Parts: sequence; C-alpha cells; structure tokens
Amino acid sequence: MTTEAAHAPSILLVDDDETLRERLARALRERGYDVRTAGNADDAMAKVREDSPEMAVLDLKMPGRSGIEVLKEIRAHDPATEVLILTGYGSIATAVEATKLGAMGYVPKPVDADEILAAFARMRGEKPLSSAAPVETPSLARAEWEHIQRVLSDCGGNISEAARRLGIHRRSLQRKLQKYPPAR
Repeated sequence: MTTEAAHAPSILLVDDDETLRERLARALRERGYDVRTAGNADDAMAKVREDSPEMAVLDLKMPGRSGIEVLKEIRAHDPATEVLILTGYGSIATAVEATKLGAMGYVPKPVDADEILAAFARMRGEKPLSSAAPVETPSLARAEWEHIQRVLSDCGGNISEAARRLGIHRRSLQRKLQKYPPAR
C-alpha cells in the first residue's frame, strides 16, 4: 500500500443494488477514496468491526435489516463515522429518524459519486470540492414515476398487482410505463 493510499479517506458503501454499489465504488476510487462495499447489513457490520470507516453511505431499504438499523450499530461501534442515508424511498419521517440517530444527511437515489461527496462536504459546512450541482428536489412527475417503479419492483414486475396496489387501472399503468422518465 502506498503512502497516498494509506491516507486515503475510507468510505463504506452499503446497498443491495450491486450495479449501483459497484458503479459508485469505482467512481469514488477514481477520486482517491479507499472504498469498501457491502450488499447487506451483516456484511456491512463485519467490515465496520474489521476496520471502522471514516464515512459510510447506507441504503435505507435492504432485505433483512434496514439502513437505519445499520446506522444505529455503526454509531454504537464508532460515533466518529460520518453517515449518509441513501434511498429511493424517501420520507420526512425516515429523514428525521436518521438524523436523530446520527446520520449527517439523507440523499435521494439516483445519485452519483460527486453528489455523495458534495453531501458530505455540505454536512461538514465545507464548500464541495467538485463542481457538481446541489441535489435538487425531484419534480412531482419524477417522484410519481419513481414511486411507480418502486411499487412495480416490489411486485416482481407484475403490472396487474402493481396497478392494484397503486389504485389505478392496469391499462393506465401500462401507458405510464411506456413513457420516458420525467426530467428531474
């Protein structure tokens, strides 16, 4: 390990979406961070016990234990670890709970490495190092589209079941799914 790598800030990425997790990990490594990844709460805590990271990005909703539960365990193990909650299932209640438990912030999906680093910098009161634009609140149309995608995913792609859960007609849902995602 080089001297530079030994002093690289460490980040733990915990997300059950392997594609997102590995894409973010690669991007953060390219920016000089020592990145460790985990796909669930148990793997995450094993990595925290092995070598506590300086920063952690936790997905809120994962199979098994949630990101909130991992946040509690990380705070108990090492209160100095800075934690961001990452989610596509945002709500004010979970944001408030996460910050009360010690999370520095709450970042909505989809997200990229620059947005994560900017969120950490903002929470520390620093000016972000990158030129990334601040995270914007999604439009109502975008929020609706993301909600539909989550419900459809929860239903295993079954359009009839998703339509029932959403309280709309199956054909209406099919029409909505044929459209491109709205811009932020």
